[in-house]
Amino acid sequence: MQITLAIDAMGGDHGVSVTVPAALDFLARRPDGRVALVGQTAAIRAELSLNAAQSNEAEKAGRLSVVEAPEVVGMDEDIRSAIRNKKHSSMRVAIDLVKNGHADACVSAGNTGALMGTAKFVLKTLPGIDRPAIAAALPTRKGVVYTLDLGANADCTPDHLLQFGIMGAMLCTAVEGKQNPSVGLLNIGSEDIKGNENVKAAGELLKASHLNFYGNVEGTDIYKGTTDVVVCDGFVGNVMLKTSEGMARMIGDTLKAEFKRGVYSKLAALVSFGVLKRFKHELDHRRFNGAALLGLRGVVVKSHGSADAVSFSYALQRAVREVEHGLLELITCEMERLHAEGMLAPRANGGEAA
Repeated sequence: MQITLAIDAMGGDHGVSVTVPAALDFLARRPDGRVALVGQTAAIRAELSLNAAQSNEAEKAGRLSVVEAPEVVGMDEDIRSAIRNKKHSSMRVAIDLVKNGHADACVSAGNTGALMGTAKFVLKTLPGIDRPAIAAALPTRKGVVYTLDLGANADCTPDHLLQFGIMGAMLCTAVEGKQNPSVGLLNIGSEDIKGNENVKAAGELLKASHLNFYGNVEGTDIYKGTTDVVVCDGFVGNVMLKTSEGMARMIGDTLKAEFKRGVYSKLAALVSFGVLKRFKHELDHRRFNGAALLGLRGVVVKSHGSADAVSFSYALQRAVREVEHGLLELITCEMERLHAEGMLAPRANGGEAA
């Protein structure tokens, strides 16, 4: 299956020094893949010249193209400003390529809010979806868990949480190949009586749906791998994610400090090198880079802003898997089925609000 990725080459903390090498690595690994590098042509060409043989060959074969976009959305830029005033930004042009059918997916390491806002404005949402959500895979004892929303929607209704459950389950099916994945609702306790009114009502909707609803899960269940999908509002999800990242960083820094404490500690580090190397690989955040912006009429993947080339490559792979396995079609079919069965209230806007 030939897949074309539109890459926001200017996005992220490092821009072309990360996005261009990752794109070339993608083309080397995927002979049938195509890439459109979107951004300031001079900067992109300068980076491509560092690997001229590979890039020239890819261009001659029609697998690599450079699309001019003179503007760049800053990492701390106001969302409204990005949407209204930067219609020729690398982010906007890359998303436009998806809308116009010239690319199958867009990948960007740029400003998260601007990317979500621009993607929603340009692509619109799928039928039956009120709000797009940010979903990412997190490591667990059993593999990965897909968690959403991770920051796009601070305030959610029970119906929004049901939609997140549907999209998360379809994402897990598409990317992991799991049929009927289990879905948990993040709460302060496993009992049905726990939580605020929104969460309780969402639990009832999820229970009545055709999803494989496990029930309420607590924070400790996320990394146990109790369920395949965990649903929560964006406020809770974002706090949970950043707390987890901070904890992981603290554990890593503490281990390094302890192994450097003295001669015996350094010897212990040498003896444990193999174990530590496997531990580092298993929890390497780069392997889980790439958050899906679910609910849009197009595949958009958000890479971490500080990603290196290896990490960004994983985000590209995630976008490819979503396209290959028909994620948009899976979500659309499930939403249509639930509407036909009266499980969801009809939308006045048909899920197409800007």
